Amino acid sequence: MWIYEKKLEYPVRVNTTNPTLAAMIIEQFGGADGELSAGVRYLTQRWTMPTGKAKALLTDIGTEELAHWEMIGTIVYKLTKDATIEQIKGTPFEAHYANHGKSPYPHNAAGAPWTITYLNSKGDPVADLTEDMAAEQKARATYEHLIRISDDPGVIDTLRFLREREVVHFQRFGEALCIVQEHMCRKKFY
Repeated sequence: MWIYEKKLEYPVRVNTTNPTLAAMIIEQFGGADGELSAGVRYLTQRWTMPTGKAKALLTDIGTEELAHWEMIGTIVYKLTKDATIEQIKGTPFEAHYANHGKSPYPHNAAGAPWTITYLNSKGDPVADLTEDMAAEQKARATYEHLIRISDDPGVIDTLRFLREREVVHFQRFGEALCIVQEHMCRKKFY
């Protein structure tokens, strides 16, 4: 069913050790508008889409979001893997380290663990696709905030790639919404 290639969708280059930045970027690993939330949301919503195109789109984007989740985990890990205890102490990453060591763990930047309540699946294609468009815009905004606070050129490059994918996903969900609305308004002949 799957072919796994041992490479990320986009190369993740990290030039520094920066536990503070890792603690902020983990927002996209386990936050409400992060990659895990998006991936699970879309893969859940796909069942109630009325057209094959909409189902396929949610499947494709949902699995891509999981690839992005892997990229975010890689950034967090690379930013902390060589950090000494002295570099971790006194940073926002210190609380994470106390519980999870240097392993990425799905929680937001404030430390609240990922929860299924971040998702929504109404079973109404218009409501779900509209929510998906909003989710992509919130993720894009978060990436822009992270780009502004990052000082690592490699991390910034990867975050820019991920931000652009959010824009593409937003556009694709808009196209799917038009397809679904046309389908739902079409006169049914039996």
